[in-house]
Amino acid sequence: MQDLIKRAVILSAMPVTPALSAYLQPGDTVVACDAGYRNAAVLGIQPDLIVGDFDSAPKPETTGDMIILPHVKDDTDTHYAAKWLCERGYRHIVMLGALGGKRMEHTFSNVSTALYLASNGVDVTLADEHSELHILCPGKPLTLQKKDWMYLSVFPLDGPLGGVSIHGVFYPLKDATLTPDYPLGISNEFTAPEAELCCQSGHGLVILTRADG
Repeated sequence: MQDLIKRAVILSAMPVTPALSAYLQPGDTVVACDAGYRNAAVLGIQPDLIVGDFDSAPKPETTGDMIILPHVKDDTDTHYAAKWLCERGYRHIVMLGALGGKRMEHTFSNVSTALYLASNGVDVTLADEHSELHILCPGKPLTLQKKDWMYLSVFPLDGPLGGVSIHGVFYPLKDATLTPDYPLGISNEFTAPEAELCCQSGHGLVILTRADG
């Protein structure tokens, strides 16, 4: 039971499809952020907590827990939820409804929130119907299953990504350095049932993508 209460799902406002319910597990704590409460219905779940300033959707009618945030604030609704969960000891967080849509700045903001979580010891996954994102942290190897993913890409997030090694892919790397001004890590492909990644410095964004079409 101790492990179950440390896993959570954050629902942000980008539309989701029922297929993303595959990321849900029994016992997950679900936090919906502002208009993200609409995604709970799509996934067939009830949020345990709703947070937001409700500038993108009306405040929902609910008898559940809710935190109403001010309109003028530093944190996005999603980042507030991430901090709330992190401070309460959650160490595995899935972010759904956090990618895509017409507001590209929100996607970038949510990647920044994922970096915040990973930097605080949280295993974080962002997903939509096309892609799955992970954060590669120094000294913390990452093993990813091939499943139906076509491409695996790695990008530095906060400066040079040093001591990068990637195995189980068409373009393996060993003790390489990736820099933000050259996308060397884009569109690699699996050659084994799983890929193993590690780095020694910096943080990387790892993106798994399904085949086009």
